[in-house]
Amino acid sequence: MKFINGTNRNQLPLFASSIDDAIAQDNEIRLIDLFVDSLKLADFGFTFDFVENGRPAYHPSDLLKLFIYGYLNRMRSSRTLEKECNRNIELIWLLKGLVPDHNTIANFRKNNPKAIARVFRATVKLASHFELIGGSLVAGDSTKLRAQNSKKNNFNPNKIERHIAYIDARLQEYNLALAKEEDDVLEKQIIEKKIKKHSIQKQKYIGYQNTIDATGVTQISTSDPDSRQIMTRNNISEVAYTVQTTVDALHNIPIDFKVTNENDSKAMGGMLRRSKTILGHANFIAVYDKGYHTGSEFDYANRLGVDVLVAIPGVSAHAPDTAFDVEYFKYNKTAHSYTCPAQETLTTNGNWYAKKNGKSITKMKHYKTNACLNCKLFTKCTKNAKGRLIERSQYADLIYQNKVRIENNYETYRRRQAIVEHPYGVIKRQWDFYYIMTKKTIKRASADVGLIFCAYNLRRIFNLIDHSLLKQYLKVLALYFGTLRAIFKAFYGLFYFDNPKPTFPRKNFNCSLNHIYLLTD
Repeated sequence: MKFINGTNRNQLPLFASSIDDAIAQDNEIRLIDLFVDSLKLADFGFTFDFVENGRPAYHPSDLLKLFIYGYLNRMRSSRTLEKECNRNIELIWLLKGLVPDHNTIANFRKNNPKAIARVFRATVKLASHFELIGGSLVAGDSTKLRAQNSKKNNFNPNKIERHIAYIDARLQEYNLALAKEEDDVLEKQIIEKKIKKHSIQKQKYIGYQNTIDATGVTQISTSDPDSRQIMTRNNISEVAYTVQTTVDALHNIPIDFKVTNENDSKAMGGMLRRSKTILGHANFIAVYDKGYHTGSEFDYANRLGVDVLVAIPGVSAHAPDTAFDVEYFKYNKTAHSYTCPAQETLTTNGNWYAKKNGKSITKMKHYKTNACLNCKLFTKCTKNAKGRLIERSQYADLIYQNKVRIENNYETYRRRQAIVEHPYGVIKRQWDFYYIMTKKTIKRASADVGLIFCAYNLRRIFNLIDHSLLKQYLKVLALYFGTLRAIFKAFYGLFYFDNPKPTFPRKNFNCSLNHIYLLTD
């Protein structure tokens, strides 16, 4: 029987070949190489000033290429990347045979969160140049990525109180047992050892409680201090980070992200402000789910001039008869009054009352009527012995305007999930990036998430743009910046500076990609 046979390993090739010949011209690793070479990394915040003594440092472009390749191929571990540098021919070509140590690789990621965020901005700018960003409809949402911190190492006041109560009960038992033991020296030593162990544990929990009281934080995570225990789905909680994203609707490309440890209720305004800056205008519609339905955020969006479509949450409390829910009370804007289903008028004294909801305070006006006490429908309307009370928020008009927009643009809102969940599906299900790789502080988590979204955007660009056209553009861009660097270096060398470090401040980090055009047939 005949089989396909491989080449003899000991046979010398007839014609010498280079590593470059082993990499196909249409291999996307060439696009990664060109993309990084087209960036002015010195302006992005990567460190280029190293001491002359000792072993030379690796160039940031080489380590950035390594990470982009790794994340595009589902490899985030620094040890895995180090191993691949020795055996992966694509990485051998990309890094020109360099094999950085895993500590060097890990330190590059954790020390450059802001610079990595600027690389992500460059991917958005690249997508914008090829008209992959529509800029007319965006969707916002968040996803939870597990932190490198177990639930056992996360503490809140209630959990600390339970631990201290448990230890006090055990200490009481041990002290009683110790009092009974008179002759058995060995047993007394065992009990004393347990008492010492539990006393140390108690002091640790008391220290956590003192930290909470002094700082005002709601939780303490010992492994990753910025992570928080957050509800993920169906009353299941995880110690995690919340990643807020804004995704453009045209090709499901994220234009912005932010790593936080808070919920969604106060996130919309800040993300809209950033989106307005990124897109360069406020003439777009933003869609969000009901978790973002907050009056103050509607006010923020209104001041920005951005139209939002936010899902309306269900009624938190119903009347005894749902026909008397708040939504059936008609508001008269001219008279500043409400008309109830029984056709009675509820008025206000005009005073604002502060209502606290978590850390935020909202101003409310109260509407009521004396007719409630004599109304035949009283028991159907309210359980309050003093009669029905309607609270109207200072943001009620903006909330109503959102309701009208939802009713008039429901088909637009229905696209939200298909737009914003697309990146999450790829990142968490296809790539298996459902957790944060880095440890300790939210800045390091931001670096990991930044590389994830860099890889995602580049994957979308590689899939949507013809590779030959993309190569041509990146080559021209790399040549353009390379020429500028050479000219600046030559000009800089003509002068002598006492201070070798530049004292001028860094300005806008965005790449000016839209000013370079290619002539195509």
